[in-house]
Amino acid sequence: MPSKEEFIQAIAEGYTFKGENVKIGAAVLDGMVVPEAVINLPLKTMNRHGLIAGATGTGKTKTLQMMSEFLSDNSVPVLLMDIKGDLSGIAAEGATNDKVKDRYTKLNMEYKPSLFPAEIMTLTGQKGVHLRATVSEFGPVLLSKILGLNDTQGGVVAMIFKYCDDTQLPLLDLKDFIKVLQYIGDEGKAEIEKTYGKISTTSTGTILRKVIELQQQGADIFFGEKSFEVDDLMRINDDGRGMINILRVTDLQDKPKLFSTFMLQLLAELYASCPEEGDMEKPKLVMFIDEAHLIFQEASEALLQQIETIIKLIRSKGIGIFFCTQNPMDVPASVLGQLGLKVQHALRAFTAADRKVIKQTAENYPETAFYKTEDLITQLGIGEALVTMLNEKGIPTPLAHVMLCAPRSRMDVLTDGEIDSITGKSKLVVKYNQVIDSESAYEILSAKLKAAAEEEPEEEKKSSKKEEKSTLETIADNTIVKSMVRTAGNTIVRSLLGALGLGGRTTKKKSKSWF
Repeated sequence: MPSKEEFIQAIAEGYTFKGENVKIGAAVLDGMVVPEAVINLPLKTMNRHGLIAGATGTGKTKTLQMMSEFLSDNSVPVLLMDIKGDLSGIAAEGATNDKVKDRYTKLNMEYKPSLFPAEIMTLTGQKGVHLRATVSEFGPVLLSKILGLNDTQGGVVAMIFKYCDDTQLPLLDLKDFIKVLQYIGDEGKAEIEKTYGKISTTSTGTILRKVIELQQQGADIFFGEKSFEVDDLMRINDDGRGMINILRVTDLQDKPKLFSTFMLQLLAELYASCPEEGDMEKPKLVMFIDEAHLIFQEASEALLQQIETIIKLIRSKGIGIFFCTQNPMDVPASVLGQLGLKVQHALRAFTAADRKVIKQTAENYPETAFYKTEDLITQLGIGEALVTMLNEKGIPTPLAHVMLCAPRSRMDVLTDGEIDSITGKSKLVVKYNQVIDSESAYEILSAKLKAAAEEEPEEEKKSSKKEEKSTLETIADNTIVKSMVRTAGNTIVRSLLGALGLGGRTTKKKSKSWF
């Protein structure tokens, strides 16, 4: 068995990095904290993404809260997806208690309660900055993948976007898209097919059902104006600390489609708008996605491929993404392989399936002479985790059993009054919470159809008159009718002339009689 000195040396060599470092805890050996075995977090590799996993109640959420605090201290903006509603407390000062004091004493650190600059955000119209995006910003490819459409249906969506571009019909919200979809399948079908080719009513019907399904999860609130600018996520406070943006999505647990729609759009927008940065000294933005399984729960194969692609490429933009979930297997293997930092809290083995997951999890970590990983995963205490990360050369650090720092901010929710106080001072609330209903495809097409409907009665009257005249002309032009009219006319004329004694000569014949 390796000695304590060898353990300290191995940790020191593995967790000493160039550039800015943050101490997040100390390593544990044989159940005892070794304060000299310091575990540092290198800011330089925080754009390599990460995973925070563990069973309920093991401290996952508090770990991402603690990491967010250190990032903010070092001028790195953060975006937190607050699924359970217990991350808003980061905007309030923490409280000292015996457990926190004892932990910091063991780590040879000083606990200083603190609050952090925070912005409260929402997707569903609750208190905070309203995040929205227009349908046009999604584009046909991304929208088709979110709706889970096949190639033929995706082609119809692409045609709709092209038609709207060509005819200056802005697609801002879902009612715009639905109106255009209905128009091309009915009144405008002939016009569309003449320019863009035939459209299957089956395809338009399927697309409409998919959009309605998205609407049922509250997407109407998300799609529209004013569209959120991702640069507003990367703000630094007046005191030099990074802003912590808390997106409260407590009401999205039963709406995974909407949550994955927002996440994919946000990642795509960040990738499209941010310039290439390469490896920076510290990231421009770090995102923590709590309960990350909601993104993948109902994602189609095409959607998963899109997420995997963006995760691979967004690193070069200086943006790090951390998934927080109960089971590492909740994250697809293709995405899991892209995560450089892994913080594994305790897992519980109640069934044979649980034990299988634990074994698979242990095999994903570097081998170590200091621990029996498979056994240790079930024995970790609250606020303890198995940690491995990447150094600046991209090499994994030694696996370490770590006692982590406790958050310095409040480990509980904010009150309604505290939330009102934050949103009342927010410049972003003023910028994004005004209601805007610009003239778009819905209004333009509705007006067009209304005008067409009003013109119809006039055209019908004109058409009726034409039909009446045409009928008389038809009768008058008929040869039989003309013959009958001539015969009747001649008879009348002859009768009149005969009455006047001016009739023509006639041949008199003797009439035969029986008498």
